[in-house]
Amino acid sequence: MLCCFNMESADIILIIALVFSVVLHEMAHGYAANWLGDPTARLAGRLSANPVVHIDPLMSVILPAFLILSGSPILFGAAKPVPYNPYNLSNQKWGEAIVAVAGPVMNLAIAFIFAMLINFHMMLGLSAMFVQVAFSIVMLNIFLALFNLIPIPPLDGSKILPRLLPYNLSMKYENLRVNMERNLAVSFFVVILVFVFFLGGPLYETTRWLADLIIFI
Repeated sequence: MLCCFNMESADIILIIALVFSVVLHEMAHGYAANWLGDPTARLAGRLSANPVVHIDPLMSVILPAFLILSGSPILFGAAKPVPYNPYNLSNQKWGEAIVAVAGPVMNLAIAFIFAMLINFHMMLGLSAMFVQVAFSIVMLNIFLALFNLIPIPPLDGSKILPRLLPYNLSMKYENLRVNMERNLAVSFFVVILVFVFFLGGPLYETTRWLADLIIFI
């Protein structure tokens, strides 16, 4: 997904960008839940921009570093999920979906901001190195948004899809989601299989298409 860099400093910048991207993603979930009346994330200190309270050592640092150092074409990572209580949400029909979609929307906002910096880099006097890194940040955040919208538990899409289905299908899907979220190892295994064998290529192509769409240089 991301461009490869020979400079170690660029690799470090990308890891830092990934960490802050997933941190802002989780903060968006927390702020959305708080806005809808659930203070769980706020009381747990998870509305802070301090990465320390959000970072998962394996998923936020070790995995991204390994992917970059191994020359992987894909950079991925995650922060600790922000806790929330769906029963506290003021909007019981759409509340959980709103909380879920807030994370991907944040990633798309980050991608748009860096795309605008690329589009106006000459006017702003930004270096070619910055443009190269910024492009990778755009790709990274679009990919994170699309990946999290996959409707497989525990990804964000699994909390959005039930609100769009007919009632009977929605109830069946909710039961599946609850059971899968009780067995996270199985859930992540399914997500990895689906990504590797079915969605990896299409997600990359869609990510690249959207990046080219908002970067018009």
